[in-house]
Amino acid sequence: MRIGVDSRLMYYQPAGISRYTWHLLQALAELDSEDEFVIFQHRKHRAALIQQRNFRRATLYAPVHHRLEQPLLMAELLRFRLDLLHSTDFIPPFYSPIKSVITVHDLAFLHYPHFLTTVSAEYYGQIDKAVVHAAHIIVPSEFTRQDLIAQLGAPPDKVTVIHEAANPMFKPLLLPEARRAVCAQYHLPERFILCVGTIEPRKNINGLLHAFAHLRDKYAPGDVALAIAGGKGWLYEETLELVEKLNLRSHVHFLGRVSDEALHQLYVAARCHIHPAHYEGFGLPPLEAMACGTPTIVSNISSLPEVVGDAALLVDPGDPEEMAVAMQRLLNDDELHAELRAKGLQRARVFSWERAAHRTLDVYRKVAEPRRASSQQPAATTPEKGL
Repeated sequence: MRIGVDSRLMYYQPAGISRYTWHLLQALAELDSEDEFVIFQHRKHRAALIQQRNFRRATLYAPVHHRLEQPLLMAELLRFRLDLLHSTDFIPPFYSPIKSVITVHDLAFLHYPHFLTTVSAEYYGQIDKAVVHAAHIIVPSEFTRQDLIAQLGAPPDKVTVIHEAANPMFKPLLLPEARRAVCAQYHLPERFILCVGTIEPRKNINGLLHAFAHLRDKYAPGDVALAIAGGKGWLYEETLELVEKLNLRSHVHFLGRVSDEALHQLYVAARCHIHPAHYEGFGLPPLEAMACGTPTIVSNISSLPEVVGDAALLVDPGDPEEMAVAMQRLLNDDELHAELRAKGLQRARVFSWERAAHRTLDVYRKVAEPRRASSQQPAATTPEKGL
């Protein structure tokens, strides 16, 4: 097969979808030395993402998320004679005869359309057409699969769940060393709770702040802090104002975006991690925390229970009291902490990029070789082992 993978977004946005694309490409390179891969990169992204004989770097000049993207892609892609193109950023080229596989990471833009910029609304507004046009759709969770079927009428046998995985670098480290490093760098006390995510309404940071204020007032008046690692998103000013209103300025630390290395140490050093989001298509931070041996608290909705299984505390993201109690338990109950640490490490091992690459290749083959695929069971009905 000659497989194209659209990786242009990696030049603009190094997080989220770009991380998914990068880890998938690395795993595919380790797994497949026979098929030919054409990795499409932005013209300014000069270094090849993958250095391997059967991986070829190619340039696409069509601008990402632009009104001219679709017509330019049609013309540019013709010369590569692909068997299929994997569009990892939701939207395939509509006017190309090449078969398309798309990854739909979540449908947050349908549930929270008022949080989109004009450019994003125009781009993701093409999702209905994308679902119809794509030969096959990859989603990161059964929750997102069901959401896609319910919201957009996607045929069930056209949608395959392929779980993502934590960055392989996330694993346990020596706690005293990690704690010394992050406490010195970020001026944190030894006991802190970590939240990782963009400061925006969907991540429910404001709800977490109310829960943390309740925790300090009722359960943990001592030296405990809340550290939030993530960039400023939509309506972040309201969050900063709430910190002042709740008198939490000395106890809440906004760390901004941090490197993977720093995030690794933060996960290990934190007493616990919390992810109180209202909506997630998958939710990597809880999985990353578990891979580092740090117990986590997650919302009991969307995809998050599917990711953590029985290895985390589940809470109602709309109930600050419930979140506060969960944080108090992990701060003070060493037996529970040790139990969830062990369960979390075991749960994190269920997910791997190698498994994701295997299943992605299965999708490619079903799309590129429809005759052979017709005699096989649809990928969407095949559960992942261990989940």
